[in-house]
Parts: sequence; C-alpha cells; structure tokens
Amino acid sequence: MKIVPAREFNLKREVEYGTPEQNETVRRIVSDIRREGDTALLRYTEQLDRTKLAASELHVPQEELQAAYAAVEPSFVTAIRQAAANIRAFHEKQKRNSWMDWQPDGSLLGQVIRPLKRVGVYVPGGKAAYPSSVLMNVIPAQVAGVPEIVLVTPPSTNGGEGINPYILVAAAEAGVSEMYRVGGAQAIAALAYGTESIAPVDKICGPGNIYVALAKREVYGAVDIDSIAGPSEIVVLADDTANPVYVAADLLSQAEHDEMASAILVTTSATLAEAVQAEVKRQLDVLPRRDIAAASVEQYGAIIVVDSLDEGIDVVNRLAPEHLEIMVQEPMAYAGRIENAGAIFLGPYSSEPVGDYFAGPNHIIPTNGTARFSSPVDVDDFIKKSSLIYYSKEALLQNGAAIIELARHEGLEGHARAIAVRLEQEGKAESDHG
Repeated sequence: MKIVPAREFNLKREVEYGTPEQNETVRRIVSDIRREGDTALLRYTEQLDRTKLAASELHVPQEELQAAYAAVEPSFVTAIRQAAANIRAFHEKQKRNSWMDWQPDGSLLGQVIRPLKRVGVYVPGGKAAYPSSVLMNVIPAQVAGVPEIVLVTPPSTNGGEGINPYILVAAAEAGVSEMYRVGGAQAIAALAYGTESIAPVDKICGPGNIYVALAKREVYGAVDIDSIAGPSEIVVLADDTANPVYVAADLLSQAEHDEMASAILVTTSATLAEAVQAEVKRQLDVLPRRDIAAASVEQYGAIIVVDSLDEGIDVVNRLAPEHLEIMVQEPMAYAGRIENAGAIFLGPYSSEPVGDYFAGPNHIIPTNGTARFSSPVDVDDFIKKSSLIYYSKEALLQNGAAIIELARHEGLEGHARAIAVRLEQEGKAESDHG
C-alpha cells in the first residue's frame, strides 16, 4: 500500500456506463420483456441463468421461504433478527407526517405525505449473497408504509443450485411475502413494465452487476430507481493514537469487496503510516479473498500523510467517501467538520462492519464521491409528497393582482385571465350585494 503526500494523491474512478455491446444487450432485453412479457422473461432466464422454468415456477412459495430455515444455523437467525430490530428502530425515527397550516385569511397550505404503493427490491446472486442488503432495502420501505414489496433474485446463487437459503431467511424475517426467481436485466424490465406473472412497481432498488445497473438506467422514468452504485470505498482519518492493527483490518474490510474498491488512510503520523502499511501486508497474506483485496489496494488504495488534522479533514471532504472512520484522540470534536461522507464512524470500536450489518443506520450509501450531494437510503426514499392548497376568496381578492402581474410578465395571458375572471366575477358579486 503506497504512502503519498496529500498533494500527490488524486482518486480518479470513472462511472461505469458499460460497453456499447452491453448497452445494446440491455436495451434488447428490456424491449423484449416489455413486448412479450413472461415469454421473454422465461427465455432469457433459460439463456442467461441456464435455468428452465415454467411461468408458474417464477413465484417463490411461502413454504420454500420457511424451508430455508432448516438449511441455516440458528445463530444466523438470531443475528438477523437482532439486526432487523436495530434497523427498524433507527428508521422509525425518520418517519414524517403530513401537515396543514391555516392562514389568517382563511387559506390552507400543507403537504400530504404518502408511501409508494409498490416497490421492487433486487437481490444479486453473483459472487456473493448479501442477506443484509435485503434488510436494508425492505425495512425502510416497510417503515414508510409501502403496502407491496416484491423481491427478485436469480434462480441460482453464485452458480449453485437454487436461491441461497440465507437470502430466503432474510426475506422471510423482513416480512417479504412476494418473491420471484428471476435476475439480471430481465428482472429489472419485468419490475418496471410488468409481465403476466409480475405486476409493475413504482420504484426499483438494490445492487447488481453491470447489466442490472444499465437496465435500471434504461427504465428510469417509467419507474424511479435508487441509484447507480459504484465500487465500495472507505477512508480512515487517524492520528498517532490509532491502533494500526484496527486500521489495517478496516481498510481490508472494504478492499475485499471487489478489485475496484478503494481503501485510503489519511493520517498525521508517519509512524502510523508505516505501521499500517506493514500490517496491511501481513493481514493480506491470511485473508481468504486475498487476490481481490490485493488488487484493490494496489490500484485504488493509498496512505496519505498530512501535516495536520485540518489538512486531513480537507482531504476527506474532497474525497467525499462512502464510509469514513475517525480514529483520533477526540473523534467527537471533529465529526461536525465533516461535510461530505455517506456514513461517519467515530472511535476505535465503531468499525465499518458495525454499520454494515448491525447498528441500525442504512448501509446503502452514496459512492464515487456522490456524498457531496446525496444521502444513504432512508424512509424518505419510499414516500411521495403532494402540496395542498386551499385559497380562500379573501386571499384571492387580496393577492390576485400580484398573480396576474407575474403571469403576464412571463407572457402567459391564459394564466392571468384565469385569475382575472374570478376577480371580475367576485368583485361584481360583492358590488351587487353592496
């Protein structure tokens, strides 16, 4: 892991837009699903996932979800239930209510908040199964009040036979009752436009491979999507009080995600920098996903030595990391100065996996520097808002002339006349009454 001064480091990672061939493949799949429904869905499932299904077999029955419990350890069920309770409690605090405000002139202004009606959650079945992502997508939607939540996942996980039982158990614990064994771009298209077996949704969320990401981009507009997520990333801001063993372990916890993940230490201590460099090498040698983590560290990892914590904070805010750990003597004193970070972990015992799995905050966090303008998934991602306007006669008579002035300034005479006719009619009525 290279040690560099801040002025020489620049993390550049391009957003993945796919090759022309990949984009054309996705457009074809989406178009076919839209036109042919289940027929195309089953054809692509057989062609791409090498699984031949009948339409009646797409839906995962409740008995299969329950049967998965026999295939997982009781300790896993206990852990997933504890995590689910923490995630639910955290997101319950984010709920908002509709509001109305009566004005002195008799007008009513307000905002009506409603949950989305139907949400689709994509659960990948590629290199690894992520039951925790099931909880992080489903529970905020449930807390928001979404009445229909549907999961889709490839018919086989990581080349094995059938859906990973840990995913099924997580889905059951999250309260999912509608789940389909279909994956890839074809699943995204089915969620967006519907087929004979799968009703369309209002929003699609959840991670996936490049074909899933491109399909989400392709259907955006017909439905909402969460985001196009990039590779995982972590920045650790540390001084000479940090434990190099902890720092190295946390850097590698993100580097093992994939070869494009980024793990960066920003420190004021040259001694710590050297110790972490050696510790990363030592821990890499015994890490099961060594090849992936080593490629990540080599290409996108760095140890940045700064002159002060003030400079370190400037570097952090420029990087706008997905995950930020602050391992300094008084971490609370610096948290308020962090402007750009998806999730902030304070102190030596708040390791990033605490947030990934258990503490309660959502682990679906902005990547690729987008923490500059976006936020972790939360309850607000599953609601919609309507403005409420009731204008009284008194208010219209008082403010009508100003509305007409603004409309005519923009050259929209029809808008102006819609107000003018009311002023004329109501003014005449008042005059006649008088």
